[in-house]
Amino acid sequence: MKFKDMIKSLLVFLLLGAFILVPVSVVAAQEALRYSCSNQVYAAFSKEQVEAFTAASGFKVAVKTASSDSCFNNLGRGFCDIASTARKLHHRHDVYGYKEFPFCKDPIAVIARKECGVDNLSEEQLQDIFAGIITNWKEVGGADLPVMIVVPGDDTAAHKNFRRQVMKHKDIEHDFMAYDSTMVIEAVKHFPCGAVSFISQGATVHHKELKTLKVEGRTPLAEDYPYYQIFYFITKKEPQGSLKKFIDFAYSKEGTDIIRRNGMLPISK
Repeated sequence: MKFKDMIKSLLVFLLLGAFILVPVSVVAAQEALRYSCSNQVYAAFSKEQVEAFTAASGFKVAVKTASSDSCFNNLGRGFCDIASTARKLHHRHDVYGYKEFPFCKDPIAVIARKECGVDNLSEEQLQDIFAGIITNWKEVGGADLPVMIVVPGDDTAAHKNFRRQVMKHKDIEHDFMAYDSTMVIEAVKHFPCGAVSFISQGATVHHKELKTLKVEGRTPLAEDYPYYQIFYFITKKEPQGSLKKFIDFAYSKEGTDIIRRNGMLPISK
């Protein structure tokens, strides 16, 4: 336990030391489109989307990233003009005039270090790993390395989607919980070789040192891969002007090219 605690403390230090503000174009609040963006959506799509949209349209976008629930709350409180989430709105929000625009189908990728020695897991093995039943990679044909479970915060869409789809609502055990869902990528990279986690497929594309595990022989890019989440834009009213242009960009050829390039599937408007 002492070794794991030491590693956890080191990772927190590295993550905090490496933290930087989102590198987007920001002008005065009244001149920019205010966008509260899910951490997963930003890493998988919107970082490129915002840069390309601003270059093409000249509209500036001020981005703040947070969990899906926090982004929706920011919209409800008037702190932003548009939000993105990795979870569908509850049906009760329809009566309050919220508009929801699904634009991307994103596989939930299981990520690990290449040293784990495993390429494929059955669904039962995957469940047993995240339930804390399987504790060493050699139990599933891999290297003699202890499994270290890294998970996104339990209030994130990534955690909730994985618990619902993969774990069938069973509890997830963990050795380290990241506050920001996409921090699990850095955690797996910096933790010992047995670390494993899950996150948006689109967020993993630029991290070639990590392995994306198959499930039942299927990669996240397979049409019949069983675990995925939907990315949504949400507004408080029917979008117009720059807000509409921003949403429409995600459905354009340039927007859908970004989605496909990052291993996800566009959804038609």
